[in-house]
Amino acid sequence: MSAPLNFSITAEQQDLVSVASRFGEQRLAPFYKQREIEGAFDRDTLLEMGRLGLFAVELPEEYGGLGLDCVTAGLVLEAICRSDYNVGQLMVSMSLSSALLARHGNPEVVKPWLSGMTAGRIIPAIALTEPAGGSDAANLTLRADRDGDTYILDGEKTSTSFATQADFAVVWARTGGPGARGISAFLVPLDLPGITTSEFADLGGRSAGRGSVHFDRVAVPASHLLGEENQGFIQVMQGFDYSRALIGLQVLAVARQSLDETWRSAAERTSKGKPLTDHQGVSFPLAEAETHVEACRLLCLKTLWLKDQGIPHTEEAAMCKWWGPKLAFETVQTCLLINGHSAYTEELPYEQRLRDVLGLQLGDGSAQIMKLVIARHKVGQAKIPGH
Repeated sequence: MSAPLNFSITAEQQDLVSVASRFGEQRLAPFYKQREIEGAFDRDTLLEMGRLGLFAVELPEEYGGLGLDCVTAGLVLEAICRSDYNVGQLMVSMSLSSALLARHGNPEVVKPWLSGMTAGRIIPAIALTEPAGGSDAANLTLRADRDGDTYILDGEKTSTSFATQADFAVVWARTGGPGARGISAFLVPLDLPGITTSEFADLGGRSAGRGSVHFDRVAVPASHLLGEENQGFIQVMQGFDYSRALIGLQVLAVARQSLDETWRSAAERTSKGKPLTDHQGVSFPLAEAETHVEACRLLCLKTLWLKDQGIPHTEEAAMCKWWGPKLAFETVQTCLLINGHSAYTEELPYEQRLRDVLGLQLGDGSAQIMKLVIARHKVGQAKIPGH
């Protein structure tokens, strides 16, 4: 007999979400546009978040985390993203990179980096994509050749979030033959000799920043290898199942905030002597968006719950990743249109939100790749007798 469904959250979860919500409202939301103009995170703000324990709450306490479950990590992320999508992007990157380091790294090597992240002192980057690779994540040409107690890295990574702000990157490089089984992962401090970074002039996500990282015969200690040599690609694919569910909550939080604001503003404005919400042309699109956002959010939370239970969730994670960003963009666009001409200006945050959430229809796996993942799982299940 299956266990009963439970959609409640604990008092501990609610307390932490409340802390995150208050911090977002007071310290993040008022400076959302300012951070975009400056094109960088405010390090003091990140340190405040670290003191509140808001980064990588799922990490064990020995690394500075709170040792909580992944569902709670998603709820905290959601609370922050209602105020600033880009700070949420950093939180997703921290959760992904810290999980890889904690699981596969040499404890003596990774511990200072992990504790630095949870404290808000250290920004990580995920350096996987290459200029010629695109969506083919296993098509890597950056080399890491063993030379005694070091690996020599040579090549380029592109589409790297926080490229010019990060203190270290998890870098995937080819250490063996062609294909996915010739790839290894490394913890690479970005102040090593031979590393240069450049930033893209992106449409959105400007405070996070995205760019390229160039490696010109960079010597990385062999102790910084994560996991076994030539097994790095498998490691990152497992990690993406987690981050894809988080990304769904990240973008949906922006949609949720936009909907809440738009219901209020539409109720306050009138047309033909009635509140706008009395007109079905306004209320029906918002009602549809409410339904879709709620459904997608529940899918994301279910996916995190599956991870907490140790149940495979690759298929569900792919659903979160393709549907969430598309739905968030459509919802924010609906809210922008309903709010009228002022929402088309920088006076209101909708235009920035629209540009920000669009980025995740491109990054971290396209919708086409996610649908391919789902289809392969379904076809595989269909081939199992009696399934």
